[in-house]
Amino acid sequence: MSTDAEMECFGAAAVYLRKPEKERIEAQNTPFDAKTSYFVTEANEMYLKGKLLKREGGKATVETICGKSLTVKEDEIFPMNPPKFDKIEDMAMMTHLSEPSVLYNLKERYAAWMIYTYSGLFCVTVNPYKWLPVYDSGVVAGYRGKKRIEAPPHIFSISDNAYQFMLQRENQSVLIGESGAGKTVNTKRVIQYFATIAVPGGKKQEHSSGKMQGSLEDQIIAANPLLEAYGNAKTVRNDNSSRFGKFIRIHFGTTGKLASADIETLLEKSRVTFQLSAERSYHIFYQLMTGHKPELLALLITTNPYDYPMISQGEITVKSINDIEEFIATDTAIDILGFTAEEKVSMYKLTGAVMQHGNMKFKQKQREEQAEPDGTEADKVSYLMGLNSADLLKALCYPRVKVGNEFVTKGQTVPQVNNSVSALCKSVYEKMFLWMVVRINEMLDTKQPRSFFIGVLDIAGFEIFDFNSLEQLCINFTNEKLQQFFNHHMFVLEQEEYKKEGIEWEFIDFGMDLAACIELIEKTTCHCSQWESSPSLKRSACSPRLQTPSRTNCTTSTLARTSPLRSQSRLKARPRPTSP
Repeated sequence: MSTDAEMECFGAAAVYLRKPEKERIEAQNTPFDAKTSYFVTEANEMYLKGKLLKREGGKATVETICGKSLTVKEDEIFPMNPPKFDKIEDMAMMTHLSEPSVLYNLKERYAAWMIYTYSGLFCVTVNPYKWLPVYDSGVVAGYRGKKRIEAPPHIFSISDNAYQFMLQRENQSVLIGESGAGKTVNTKRVIQYFATIAVPGGKKQEHSSGKMQGSLEDQIIAANPLLEAYGNAKTVRNDNSSRFGKFIRIHFGTTGKLASADIETLLEKSRVTFQLSAERSYHIFYQLMTGHKPELLALLITTNPYDYPMISQGEITVKSINDIEEFIATDTAIDILGFTAEEKVSMYKLTGAVMQHGNMKFKQKQREEQAEPDGTEADKVSYLMGLNSADLLKALCYPRVKVGNEFVTKGQTVPQVNNSVSALCKSVYEKMFLWMVVRINEMLDTKQPRSFFIGVLDIAGFEIFDFNSLEQLCINFTNEKLQQFFNHHMFVLEQEEYKKEGIEWEFIDFGMDLAACIELIEKTTCHCSQWESSPSLKRSACSPRLQTPSRTNCTTSTLARTSPLRSQSRLKARPRPTSP
């Protein structure tokens, strides 16, 4: 454990990283009775600290620190750790490792704003919902090149360890989980760390327009504000929730210097047209309507969010977000990334057009089911998108459908046209977002040799809403797949190593119980000719774990398993390989 003098390299951040020597010495000298100090289960507080009074008949009586006496079953009390373990940095080092001891340790560290805590191989983060001075350049320097045991728990320590392992010629990945825990912020901090310690040097690049664009490390960091503006929104649990999954690969050269980067994304399109009452659509809509750039007013027609039904179904403002400051950061990021002035205006125009889609109104023709325009809002949308208004309305009200080898004009009712408008709106926004990602990847590709990479995965966490759609099913399914992958590699395989080494060990199930649920969703559908004739064959042919009996005419449908991002996007049919 480092001394106060050794912690001075972290500056003002030291008090948020490790408890001072004085507190550690006082904890070691605090009287403690291991025989009577227990946690006890309590209905309202979950667990309370207390003093064991007696045990008899399978029951235990504990006097809590509140002076309340509780009698519970013996398996509902848990021994406490000595005071020297208070605010311990690695919970795997506790004498008694139990749920209450873990929760109390996290609670006490959180009360001192120590938001990072190790738990064996893992780093646990508790979202402080406030800015803490633990990410500046002095802190980066303090963690650089240090082993895990030489510095307090921090996301920078995890990043530096990944970097050091990468230098040993092995690709690394950082998986950041759980919704509302601060995934997006910690993802940015990981990227910030790599961009700081692996700067390749050299001059800033000159853009073809003559405007100076940022260096590679500036561009990697600047990609976040732009992607967050177009891909983050307020949800019930999180004011700045990433509504798009992203997998960022940071490539390094043979010397460990930054070479390039690329991003894979998958956007939640439904938010463009629908939000819950306590949520908000994507930040960029509200940033544009701050009126900070007067030249944009002509593009938007109005700056009142309530004039746009499509983005005002939930909340309009967020207390923790200053839309003007965020818009300045977004606009600056566009310049740093090297977008031209024409491209920037086009992005803002399309964003305004997406908002205007919700103002388009249609009515039913008299004595017909055919829809027709009701108002001139389509002219505004067409102007912003560079389209002919008549052509746009014709495509919406009288779409051409291919039937066989010919195209037939099809009539549309008002609900059908409204659905088409929503679909068009979501498609435009998604294609613009994906275009931005492609352009960012082009900017980040320096054509330098790539040797190894560190990947950072940030996807939407588990979600339970009042109204759960297919997107929630796909998001939760993907998260559970990742959770099972995590459990299998970090717990199951580890315990198998114990058995191989002859260590006496009672196998513990670390949450593989949902494997059955995953198997149910992934369950294959057999279309072989023998399906209807044999009930027993149905059971064997459709079990993912058993060999398909009919190899010539049996196909299966399953979720795409190629990447965690693609498995959210769509159901994909493909043949299941069989053994020879």
